[in-house]
Amino acid sequence: MTARILDGKAFAARVRGQVAEHVARLKADHGITPGLAVVLVGEDPASEVYVRSKGKMTVEVGMVSVEHKLAASAAQADLLALIHRLNSDPAVHGILVQLPLPDHLDEDLVIDAIDPAKDVDGFHISNVGLLGTGQKSMVPCTPLGCLMMLRDYHGDLTGMDAVVIGRSNIVGKPMAQLLLGDSCTVTIAHSRTRNLPEVVRRADIVVAAVGRPQMVPGDWIKPGATVIDVGINRMDAPEKGEGKTRLVGDVDFDSCVQVAGAITPVPGGVGPMTIACLLANTVTACCRANGLAEPEGLTA
Repeated sequence: MTARILDGKAFAARVRGQVAEHVARLKADHGITPGLAVVLVGEDPASEVYVRSKGKMTVEVGMVSVEHKLAASAAQADLLALIHRLNSDPAVHGILVQLPLPDHLDEDLVIDAIDPAKDVDGFHISNVGLLGTGQKSMVPCTPLGCLMMLRDYHGDLTGMDAVVIGRSNIVGKPMAQLLLGDSCTVTIAHSRTRNLPEVVRRADIVVAAVGRPQMVPGDWIKPGATVIDVGINRMDAPEKGEGKTRLVGDVDFDSCVQVAGAITPVPGGVGPMTIACLLANTVTACCRANGLAEPEGLTA
């Protein structure tokens, strides 16, 4: 028996559809259009592609997309001044500063300059604290996408044993908090965890977010477990031709798919959910700013 493949592309399209419906209702009933401002510093090619994609999808769901580009040499004071302007602009409901920033800029300082209510990436220290104490917050997009996929597949997650492999501030830690919020029993494992295979083997849900290609083999997986692979790693693919690469996750898909009950592929699993959840967060921020009911099914 092979695992059910959890199609992130199709699920993300569904989420974007829900966002578009909610945006249309906000416009029709309240005359409000959610606005997302994306700030790009420098000319990192991957960041430029990502920002373009975000802008395109923001417009597709009926929201306003505003892009601010600063030179790689931009002074920290200029970037902070721009964020301050966006914080006080009532037409902007979400602010995202594309990371990584050039080395001379202090990422923590920049992120914490964003109004927490507009921090649609969920990285502000206030949002981290609110999530950690089980209060209403803006939630990081990738873990939110993973949670949505798990709820969609399982329904109720109460009492399930979940292992999160990876302890980053962007995925591992917030993922654990979200699973705790849904009444899972949660273990955060990492490269220093003793008997890591045994720890992973007892899990009903495995979320792999370590950034190591194909680190988790199928014999670590409990039969029937759900595997969410957050990793995106490039590997050489000589079979495709000289200098060619392919994308792989943090789990060894070919062996895990034989054991798991459900699994996300790479690419086409968690990845598409990240931008969909960014759009969902922007709508949520807009509703909160205007004292309106939050969109159902699009929040943690």
